[in-house]
Amino acid sequence: MSKKINVSSEISPLKRVLVHRPDAGIARVSPKRAEELLFDDIVFLPTMQQEHDTFRQVLEAFVGKEGVMETEDLLIEALAVDTTFKKEFLDRIVRFEELPSSAYQLLDDLSPAVLARVLITGYYEAEDYYLFDPIPNFIFTRDIAVTVNDHIIITRAAKIARQRENLLTRYIIAAHPDFADMYRENRVLNLNRRDEFPPSRKGERVSIEGGDMMIINEDYLLIGTSERTSNHAVKSIADVLFEKEVVSNVAQVNIPSDRSFMHIDTIFTQIDKDDIVCYKPIVYDGNASNVVVHRKNGASVTYASIKDFYHGEINANMRFIFAGNGISPFQEREQWTDGCNLVAVQPGVGLTYDRNPKTEIAFREAGYDVISAADFLKKVKQKKIVPAELTKTIITFPSGELSRARGGSHCMTCPILRE
Repeated sequence: MSKKINVSSEISPLKRVLVHRPDAGIARVSPKRAEELLFDDIVFLPTMQQEHDTFRQVLEAFVGKEGVMETEDLLIEALAVDTTFKKEFLDRIVRFEELPSSAYQLLDDLSPAVLARVLITGYYEAEDYYLFDPIPNFIFTRDIAVTVNDHIIITRAAKIARQRENLLTRYIIAAHPDFADMYRENRVLNLNRRDEFPPSRKGERVSIEGGDMMIINEDYLLIGTSERTSNHAVKSIADVLFEKEVVSNVAQVNIPSDRSFMHIDTIFTQIDKDDIVCYKPIVYDGNASNVVVHRKNGASVTYASIKDFYHGEINANMRFIFAGNGISPFQEREQWTDGCNLVAVQPGVGLTYDRNPKTEIAFREAGYDVISAADFLKKVKQKKIVPAELTKTIITFPSGELSRARGGSHCMTCPILRE
């Protein structure tokens, strides 16, 4: 039987989450190809993995080891039990990667564990065979799928470099037993189905990534239009969500189409009932942005800023904590290094990189404690901290290499169950 899948908040206690440990494919990203593969820099993989391992250990302290699910493990498990979808899946991989037809048999003959590794890294070690490019952005599991109440939306990336991530996600959700009930009960919305989500009459395609989607509560879903998410995609998914009565309101957050503000979660994330950490110029001041709320009944209303939307419609007491303490050039620097991109593991407890000192000052001034991951894990082991009892706490973890990839803790988590 499938396990429960439901998320109706950005801050409720986290129970199950998908992550992906940086894999060997990332070590193949060269300076010449980094931009094409949507990576801003080359990284030192062993240190990056150590940083991610620390991040995972902190997550596990809150949800247990069984609650932190590795996408590679899910892929292996799906390949091991599936008798229905594998052929079509491998056919799609071979066609998309433009491999010779003989590659199908090579892939089909591999064990689930080896095949999963090859599909993720692009490299078949036993024959020293590089079949296709790495997918370094697979560490950002937020982007591949989003749980909205009791439905899952399989996203459709704007850039071709992320297409294999999409194929792997579609396969896991179709073939893994944990998600079996979702398909049977018609609770999977796959934006890659062209008949259901076609281009607009003007040729605008559906493209949307999970970093542009946030579930505020059971009635409200935020979707950003950004460098990666199209206006047509917002309208297309909103219509389906309304028809299926998944939510009553879709708030379209229009932000500049700029690499610096790739998704809305690069400029704000909610960390407590009354607290959002944000990039002040866009979120609070409303520079080059606005919010249009689409109602299920066909009505709409526009707000001049994200702040005005929250204060006017969601929570009049919402407080905005500024990245870089709202001071230039620190706010620009620390927005760039994901000072606004936090995942809340429970109300008032957020995880973030350890490289944003001015934002840490802003947190402390707002009444939060800031503790390093090393100290947190040590005190948990000594039973001096009970994770479930923490409030108003920001946990920082090492980020010298992770931060080069341009995505923070919110990007690296795909929640599938919150309390």
